[in-house]
Amino acid sequence: MMQLDDVVSSTVTGPRVEEAMHRSIRWLDRCMGANRNPEKQNLFAIIQGGLSADLRKTCLDEMTKRDVPGFAIGGLSGGEEKDDFWRMVTLSTDHLPRHKPRYLMGVGYAVDLVVCVALGCDMFDCVFPTRTARFGSALVPWGSLMLKHKQYAKDFQPIDSSCTCPTCKRHSRAYLHALFKNDTAAMHHVTVHNISYQLTLMRSVRQSIIEGRFPDFVQTFMRTMFSSSDKYPGWAVDALASVGITLDQH
Repeated sequence: MMQLDDVVSSTVTGPRVEEAMHRSIRWLDRCMGANRNPEKQNLFAIIQGGLSADLRKTCLDEMTKRDVPGFAIGGLSGGEEKDDFWRMVTLSTDHLPRHKPRYLMGVGYAVDLVVCVALGCDMFDCVFPTRTARFGSALVPWGSLMLKHKQYAKDFQPIDSSCTCPTCKRHSRAYLHALFKNDTAAMHHVTVHNISYQLTLMRSVRQSIIEGRFPDFVQTFMRTMFSSSDKYPGWAVDALASVGITLDQH
């Protein structure tokens, strides 16, 4: 259960950001006071402060004084530069309790998920897999397939031959391509696949952590997602390096 917070766009600067941060702290206290079922509901605080390290640190200091079951990192993934994004994520995870879950709000791109797990985040949410499905984009380990494009009109492979979701078991790329022309069922089929892709990705991330091979998982993930190391996003390379994962060159 999320506290009520004052959300400001990550591209906004100035006194409005500080106002929202202080209001979110006050609202956390009011939410905690109003919670009638603390033994049944996990009330998470939401860290605000925009792209200001000082404001975000102030918010972290205040909210971690409260005994809440978990913490969300809010106010990011709203159009800011990726270099600013990952640094604010790291600032937050560095100061959040290690024994409580850290939930990064609004993040859903595969690369962002993997990198932010490396930075110390445990939980995520995003409309991306479902929204992009409505536009005909199917998520795959090497990026995405735009199934509306005519190149798939006679492609009778599943979206991803390694995927076990109902869509990949039953339907070809060609069928989905044709369906997109006049049937909204296409959106539902691709949505099922995209959610399955995200769940499989996060399950694999979790298993690699349990087995102590997460850095190797990251290397394999990046090699699969990008055709060559010179196409790795610079921000991702820097973010991973900050936690001791140096990407192989290939």
